[in-house]
Amino acid sequence: MSDATLHMTDRDPDDFAVQIADQVESFLVAVTEVAKGDEPDSAVPFLLLEVSQLLLAGGRLGAHEDIVPEERYEPDPGPEADVDQLRENLARLLEPIDVYSEVFDPYEPRTAPVPARISDDLTDVISDLRHGMVHYRAGRTTEALWWWQFSYFSNWGSTASAALRALQSVVAHVRLNQPLAALDGLDTDQGMGDDTLEIEAGRVMAEEIGTPLGMRSVT
Repeated sequence: MSDATLHMTDRDPDDFAVQIADQVESFLVAVTEVAKGDEPDSAVPFLLLEVSQLLLAGGRLGAHEDIVPEERYEPDPGPEADVDQLRENLARLLEPIDVYSEVFDPYEPRTAPVPARISDDLTDVISDLRHGMVHYRAGRTTEALWWWQFSYFSNWGSTASAALRALQSVVAHVRLNQPLAALDGLDTDQGMGDDTLEIEAGRVMAEEIGTPLGMRSVT
């Protein structure tokens, strides 16, 4: 299925596969555009919106009955597209708030928070979604839906949910005029114990994040 076929106007808008593919493609295009950095002031709220909309598609995939691929083995989709440049662009754009703390499994007792990066999360999600989109564009619709559903449960669903929580927290801090406590240089190759989480090392809220949302500067 070519790009021209993907955008055909005679597709049934009520078709489940079409709706999921449209939401996936919208996310891929939107995040790629945000990563260019042309409108940094609106990056965080725009990403919040896009991740929220993507998770609606994920919820529909999660609620859907198990999708079984037509072939026993997955057809080779070809080499994966490189996402390193996209990751680096997002990291630069989100630098003040890129690192956050996350608990991977809320149902596992005494799970310690670990550091994560929004830029890593978004590019990991994009990698999964692009993989399925290759199948969709090649006309392997069932294979694409199976992959998106499987990877929603195994990776991109929880990853996107974590990124959404972080983005929502940033916007909430701005709207409520509550400065963020810095992570004191914490990086994703470090552990995050209780003592680290208790450190309040200043404010990392970038002024340009609050301005477009109509908030006064954090001082």
